[in-house]
Amino acid sequence: MLIAIVMIILAAGYRMAAVHEPAMSNFAPLMALTFCGGVYFRDRRLWLVPFAALVLSDLYIDHYYATQYGYLWTLSGAAIRAVCFIVALGLGRLVAQQKTWLNLFSGTLGGAVFFYLVTNTHSWWSDLGYAKTAAGWWQAMTVGHPEYAPTLLFFRNSLASDFLFVAAFVLVMEYRALRAEQPSLLKRQAA
Repeated sequence: MLIAIVMIILAAGYRMAAVHEPAMSNFAPLMALTFCGGVYFRDRRLWLVPFAALVLSDLYIDHYYATQYGYLWTLSGAAIRAVCFIVALGLGRLVAQQKTWLNLFSGTLGGAVFFYLVTNTHSWWSDLGYAKTAAGWWQAMTVGHPEYAPTLLFFRNSLASDFLFVAAFVLVMEYRALRAEQPSLLKRQAA
């Protein structure tokens, strides 16, 4: 359980630090940790690790955005993010049934795209700054509000961080498996 506490602290800390560097917005390990938790964690209590990190870091980020930009996050926004994490956990459980590099790649990509579409659609729906038209939705998906960085930048960062952190997590877990002389994803498994 110590490793879970360390992961919560590191993931939440990283996410809170990244908010101060605009180029790092949405470059965080939480979605990757959730997805890999579904793939690797057999103890279901450990599935709570990324959710704890999400809640803890959201408290800080909500305060930061409220004081810096006057932008308040809502309970519905937190619920939408939690649903995205639940979907990532479910994708991880699916990948766990047939662990291959292709499935890891597909699950990571699917989780990132789902998160992007759902959270930006929620922003479009709940933000009065977007017209409630197809053009307004497209604006929310691509350029966002003119006074902020384009939303595609956030998607790029989410996608890059998900692939990077999933790869790092998988390599650590696979190295551990190799050291324990257990089957690895690095080898083609017999059918």
